[in-house]
Amino acid sequence: MVQYKCFDCNKAIESSTLRSRVRCPYCGGKMLYKQRSVPSKVKAR
Repeated sequence: MVQYKCFDCNKAIESSTLRSRVRCPYCGGKMLYKQRSVPSKVKAR
């Protein structure tokens, strides 16, 4: 499952709760973002 975070209150939100509307269920904020995964570093030879 994809997790989003609210830009205002910084709480984690599951994608299943966002099916009906795109708002934070905690504070009602409209701006959500998906956290990026940590990039892996590869050394060149």
